[in-house]
Amino acid sequence: MGRRMTRLRVLVCVSALLAAGSACASPQVCAGVGVESGVGVMFLREGYGDLADASYELCARGECAKGELRQEDLTRVRLGLPDDVDPDGGTVRFRVTRKGGTSPVIDASADVRLTRQSDECGGGAYNRGLAFTKKGGLTTKIPPSVTAAWREQVRELRSPSTGATTESP
Repeated sequence: MGRRMTRLRVLVCVSALLAAGSACASPQVCAGVGVESGVGVMFLREGYGDLADASYELCARGECAKGELRQEDLTRVRLGLPDDVDPDGGTVRFRVTRKGGTSPVIDASADVRLTRQSDECGGGAYNRGLAFTKKGGLTTKIPPSVTAAWREQVRELRSPSTGATTESP
């Protein structure tokens, strides 16, 4: 009986650790554990010529992310926001400045409302995905050209020559 109680205690401890590690008390695995609040923009460079080493700035809700654009036809940039961000409408601003430039070649903004992404365990975060194209500007409706460019980029990254994979937008 002593061995049986020890096994039972071990089983209870392991179960408790698994529940704590899944970030919920549900016996189901939480699909979105680790979801983070934020705003992302998929930027299709078509029509802008050389943007080698161009810098970007993405701002929303009083927060900004800055960096250099990667050398690719479709670039995804992201701005993390606090977990307690207000989901109501607000302005998202996206700027791109050529290397050595003083004024942006792109300075676009859109008023957007954040949407809730559940972690399937009672929690979640507020997010919004946008796209930017020369023709369509900054929009929450992802144009077919951006979707096609993303699919092509994924195919290239998954090709046997690179051996790499990527995640969805």
